[in-house]
Amino acid sequence: MDTPRNDAELLRANSGFYEALWSQARLVEPQRFNTWPLLRELAAAAPRRLEVAPGLRPRLPLEGTCFVDLSQAALRQLRARGASAMHGMIGALPCADAQFDLVCAFDILEHVADDAGALRELARVAAPNAVLLLSVPLHAAAWTAFDDFVGHCRRYEPAAIVALLEAHGFALERSAIYGMQPKSPRLLAWGQWYLTHQRERAMWWYNRVFMPLGLRFQKPLQWRGGLPEVDGVDEVLLACRRVVRATSEA
Repeated sequence: MDTPRNDAELLRANSGFYEALWSQARLVEPQRFNTWPLLRELAAAAPRRLEVAPGLRPRLPLEGTCFVDLSQAALRQLRARGASAMHGMIGALPCADAQFDLVCAFDILEHVADDAGALRELARVAAPNAVLLLSVPLHAAAWTAFDDFVGHCRRYEPAAIVALLEAHGFALERSAIYGMQPKSPRLLAWGQWYLTHQRERAMWWYNRVFMPLGLRFQKPLQWRGGLPEVDGVDEVLLACRRVVRATSEA
């Protein structure tokens, strides 16, 4: 990993990549992801729901969920489908305190320079005992040029992300191996070259071929208590509970 980028550099990298991606993509229904069995159950018990930065890959039900995203292209399609979608960033959510009983932030924390500030915002808008679902890439040693290209700021060591969550009032309850990133370095290098030099063609292939294939070959999530051994795991999905202690201001 090179020298860490500041907020402005990360914002430019993320905006440039994802605005182009979503402007040529179609919305994928939440029911098509392997997160749906869990989220369908959680959503049924949580009428106040927030999903941060879903792009055009929302995991929560479109009806009744508040979506916050930076991409205007994504917001247009979400609204066209009847969803409540607001422009905003994870570090400054346009939401009231303790407003939600279920909060989701998939593949976003690694994109912001101030991840502690982002978690403070998630804690602020989460009601006591709310559920937080969060996915992050693991292991700094697994960093590749693709992390730079898609606007990642970091990968997390397992103990560090658990400690960071606890510091902001989130108790980890269970986790699952997660993610759809190809494991082949050659395929990743090929994809990065095309995204750099022939972006329009690369986006077409991603949206029309690779994304549908990835959805088809998803494996069911296997939930485990806490965060057990994750050596060699590229990305993890964490299910946490918002804990507000009487002696804490969190």
